[in-house]
Amino acid sequence: MKLMPGSERIFADDETDPLDGKVRWCPSKSLWIGAMTAFAVVLGPMFLTWSALLLFVTTSGVTLCFGHSVGMHRRLIHSSFDCPLWLEHLCVYLGTLVGMAGPYGMVRLHDFRDWAQRQPQCHDYSCHRAGFWRDAWWQLHCNLVLKHPPEFRLEPRLANDRFYAFVERTWMWQQLPWAILFFIIGGWSWLVWGIFVRISLCVTGHWLIGHFSHRRGGQTWVIDGVAAQGYNVGLAGLISMGESWHNNHHAFPQSAKLGLLPGQIDLGWWLIKSFEAVGLATNVKTPADLPRRPGLRRLGSPGSAEAVGGASRATP
Repeated sequence: MKLMPGSERIFADDETDPLDGKVRWCPSKSLWIGAMTAFAVVLGPMFLTWSALLLFVTTSGVTLCFGHSVGMHRRLIHSSFDCPLWLEHLCVYLGTLVGMAGPYGMVRLHDFRDWAQRQPQCHDYSCHRAGFWRDAWWQLHCNLVLKHPPEFRLEPRLANDRFYAFVERTWMWQQLPWAILFFIIGGWSWLVWGIFVRISLCVTGHWLIGHFSHRRGGQTWVIDGVAAQGYNVGLAGLISMGESWHNNHHAFPQSAKLGLLPGQIDLGWWLIKSFEAVGLATNVKTPADLPRRPGLRRLGSPGSAEAVGGASRATP
């Protein structure tokens, strides 16, 4: 099997076809998000209090920014900066609490999707080309099962990490200690808004960002010869912790900075810069440090290249 371009974990052979597959219902995934959403819809209005709302905003912000955006995405998946192992473990654990998957599951889902989108063609599932409601059903309740899928191989650093292996086995159960703590401190209102509403809205919001950022929005860069383009969804820049600047991310996947142009708020980048300021983050990658991605073309005025701090050199 051969290593696929842009990935250190995906290996394919001549029979691997990103189009040849079927979308199938995934019971564990569907029942998990379905239960969280049902509890949120039914119980959320009944137990809404100001303290519960504050808990929801705080825990969502911490798990999405420290956890999903910085820990899972920029550090674990793309290695866009280096940090002490204890800090990586903490951030990835917080990312698990978002409620989408464990560390290995998130890496696998992300890398398979990226591999498919980098091919000349891929299944509608992989690039959100289905209609709004069908894509919601597919992404939140189903999996794409390819007839000849590529092989996924975790690097030894992650595969042999006992902490990650434990969290991967127990990722759904990781909510339980926090559910007990929230109930003891704030009763049912904290339990409902700190667990059910938070997980339901964060996971659904993650799908919404993925849906719209592959369909429409602003573009500064285009990648020729690939099945999917990324778009910037400006309205979600703040609440997505910078993840909605997806056109930028497609252009420079390993960049720790996603909000590249003036006015593009990127809280994940600010957090990484805070880590760097106190000596906890090193080797922080930006477009100026990265090689040109094959097929990358820049759109817009020449001034935008200067604004990304050297992207003009990376993408001449």
